[in-house]
Amino acid sequence: MTADTSARAAQLREYLNDAREALLWKCGGLNDAQARTPLAPTGTHVMGLLFHLAVTEAQYFISCLGRDIENPVIQSVIASGDAQADFLPPPTMTLANVVTMYRGTTAAADAVLDGLELDSPAVVPWWTKHRHTTVERLLVHMITETHRHAGHLDIVREQLDGFIGLRPTAPNIPDLTPDQWEEQRLRTQDLADRV
Repeated sequence: MTADTSARAAQLREYLNDAREALLWKCGGLNDAQARTPLAPTGTHVMGLLFHLAVTEAQYFISCLGRDIENPVIQSVIASGDAQADFLPPPTMTLANVVTMYRGTTAAADAVLDGLELDSPAVVPWWTKHRHTTVERLLVHMITETHRHAGHLDIVREQLDGFIGLRPTAPNIPDLTPDQWEEQRLRTQDLADRV
């Protein structure tokens, strides 16, 4: 691996790990009822988003790279044929179970990625474009996917209990009081009402 390729791989892994960290931070401090509470008409909820990403990481970074997925819960979700099964953790699972599953999946994914180069081949059977691809494209895809769902978690978590911020090491949110946030919301609503 050239120095340039090695630096690019390290950068991609850093962005992925930042997104993973943000997801887990957003799940902290919730009870199971809160984590399962749907807060959008589509049923979007904290536990479902994390469960989906555990399944997705297993598919892209394990299955699409020719390895066997060893987690029986993930295997059953994939085998179910239900397009929404990866957003619906089994009723017996707790948030702690899903966090453990996600951590285990990302560790297994990292172990696979550690042994491959960015240009290593991958096959994504459900993609119509770029079906035969590379590890680099999978990394870019999962960075995008994970950050997209981290954004969903931002909104869902704020609706649940007002918890906001990007990630523990970089909250990236102004330090406003609740009154100042309400003033901001009212100003935004006023602009919307004028349209």
